[in-house]
Order: sequence, then C-alpha cells, then structure tokens
Amino acid sequence: MRVLVIGSGGREHALAWKIAQSPLLTKLFIAPGNGGTGAVAENVAIDITDHKAVTDFCLSQAIDFVVVGPDAQVVAGLGDDVRAAGITCFCPSKAAGQLEGSKGFTKALCDEMDIPTAAYGRFDSEAAALAYLYVQGAPIVIKADGLAAGKGVTVAMTVEEAEAAIVDCFAGSFGASGAEVVIEEFMEGEEVSLFVLCDGADILPLTTAQDHKRAFDDDTGPNTGGMGAYSPAPVMTREIYEDVLERVIWPTVKGLAARGTPYQGVLYAGLMLTPDGPKLVEYNARFGDPETQVMMLRMESDLLPLLHATATGTLSGHNAQWKDQYALTVIMATEGYPGSYGKGSEIKGAEGIDSDTIHVFHAGTRRDGERLLAAGGRVLNITALGETVKEAQERAYAGVDQIVWPEGFFRRDIGWREIARAES
Repeated sequence: MRVLVIGSGGREHALAWKIAQSPLLTKLFIAPGNGGTGAVAENVAIDITDHKAVTDFCLSQAIDFVVVGPDAQVVAGLGDDVRAAGITCFCPSKAAGQLEGSKGFTKALCDEMDIPTAAYGRFDSEAAALAYLYVQGAPIVIKADGLAAGKGVTVAMTVEEAEAAIVDCFAGSFGASGAEVVIEEFMEGEEVSLFVLCDGADILPLTTAQDHKRAFDDDTGPNTGGMGAYSPAPVMTREIYEDVLERVIWPTVKGLAARGTPYQGVLYAGLMLTPDGPKLVEYNARFGDPETQVMMLRMESDLLPLLHATATGTLSGHNAQWKDQYALTVIMATEGYPGSYGKGSEIKGAEGIDSDTIHVFHAGTRRDGERLLAAGGRVLNITALGETVKEAQERAYAGVDQIVWPEGFFRRDIGWREIARAES
C-alpha cells in the first residue's frame, strides 16, 4: 500500500512510525510532517486545509490509503472529499465528526440514546448563559461548543471564574467555536480515556490511557492539549470497561448508524469515573495527542490493516495485541504555551535517545540544516516503556534530561496518580 498520513503533530509522528513498520507498506508520505517525521516517511509540503491539493497529490502519487490525524481536518470533512476522489480514507464523515466538532451535538445524542453524562445547558447568548450560571452556581464547567485545540474548557471553581469564561467565549476568544457555549455540572472523579475502532457497525476496543491536561505540576495552571499521558490506565477495571462499552460506546455507534451517519474511525471517549459510575465527558473523533504516542509504543499488532479494515467496513474478526508493559510520555513545550510563545529556539540532544524502551516523537519542530528548531507550542514527546508506570516514568525523564532546550518546559509529575496508588 502507498499511504499518506495527514498532520504534523506528535500523534501523526507516532502513527507514521507505527505504519512504517508494516509489511503491507510500499511507500509512506506525511503532509506536512515535522522535523522528526522525515526519519520514517517522506514529508510533503501540502496545505492540508486545501482539500483539492490533498486529493490532487493522492491521485498523482497513486495513493491507496489516507490516514487523517488532526481534529480540524476531521471536522472540515477532508475524509469525505478524499473518498469522493475514489481513495480509501481513515477518517469519520463530516456528519459523524460532529461528535467532536460540536459539544451540543454530542450532548443531544447522549439525551437521545440515554448515555450517562453531566447535566448541561446549551446557549447561544451571553445573557442566557450567565442567567443559567447564576442559578447553578459553582463549581461548574464552561465549554466553547466547537474546536478550540483543547483550550476551550474552563473548570470554574467560583462563579466569577465561570463568568469570565462565558464572557471570553462570547467576546470571540475562540472565534466561531465560542459562538455557542455548553455549561455542564462539575463531575467529581478521575478522568480516563478509552479508544475504540469502529467501522460503522462493528467495534474493536483498543486500550485505555490517562492524560494530564493542566500545564504545570500538581494539576495546576491552564488547560492545554495535554502535557503527558500513560497507558494502560489500571483505574479502568474490567467491570468499568464492560459498563462503558454497554452504556456509552455501543449506544453511540447504534445512534449514529440509525441517524444515517455511521461512524467509521476511532472513537476517543473521555470518561469521568464518578461515584455514580462512569460518565461521558466528551468524544473526540480522532486519535488522542499525546495518548497515541503511548499507545503506539505498546502496540504489538500491525496498525495498518486495522486502520484499513476500519475504513472499509471489514473490522469483524480483527484484534489488537499489546505489550504487557506500561508506556508513559512527557511533553516538552515552549515557554508561554498554551498562551503566546516564541518560535525558532534551538533544541540540542534530542538525537540518539531512541532505544528499545524509549522513543522521541516530534510535534512542533522543524529542521534548519543540521539544527533542530522549535516551531510550535508542544514540541517533543519523550515516550518510554516500563514494567510499571514508575519505571516508564523514570526512563522518560532520563530521556528528557538529555535534551538541552532552555526555552522549553515540562511537567515533572506525569503518571503521579497511578504511582501514588501503586505505592499506597
């Protein structure tokens, strides 16, 4: 197969790294890629928001299969346009991708299919949203309805904080994504993610992970796209897992199919393990970033046929094998992220770290001759395997400590919840 991966982040580097190992692969391209992806694929300078440019490239290069990484391209309907050109594509339809593109769409589906989730209100005016807030009080969760690169959610512990978040949304901080606001009850519990492949009718559950959204140690600071993750997440017991499949995943798959918009792709369910059982926090309609990095390091199976079977409705009979180890990733980000940050600082020491137990996935990097430069907010993902979360954590931070980048920062406590549980 000749394959094109769409995207430039750590998620896409991890997907390309894994796909590159497939015996089914004859040629791998990545558009646009980053400073690290050239080691496993040919970087292609295409504007991925220009769907015709993407399909023209596919046709000119006889691409057999396209794998779409980023949420913005899912929601923009790139998958539909690639399929319309006669090319097989791993990407939900634009209609089904609303699971991520609109919080309100997902909440309405939860109502329709009786999927457990937080109580909520959905508003298209600041006045109505504020009125609802004053009745509900705090703590409470404010979400921009559309895509906001992981930054459109405020977990407000005071009414004043919630007020400011609502005003921000309607003032245009998130552009069109904040034109509607979803206000949810604050759910007490621990968050965990479950990833499931779905071909429109059948599902193949993959694995679990736990992300770390806050920018700084001790889960403080602003929300980010994710500062680290580990997999699997033992807090998701077999009993909880079966409950989630029955009450969350299957009703979603059946509900979308019944609407005439079957879901083909990866379902990324963000879950809260509450005293009343697991509840859906949100869906993402693509692989997680940074969860993909830890998943790919643990995956024993060939990824390519699993993605292709998902895209062609032939998932039945497939399964996925995993290393009986933990993987943990630490994100190195540019100072200032998730706010404004500089670009172009040099990174040294990122080469030569990779081994059987550790891999450096690139995100916001670019090459300038022999030099490696930072070109984004989240820049490097140092990802390691271990027999325990603690061992994976120690190996990942040993890798981090080899990198010389004064303009970068990272959390020192990725995996803390599970390490604390294991040591208690």
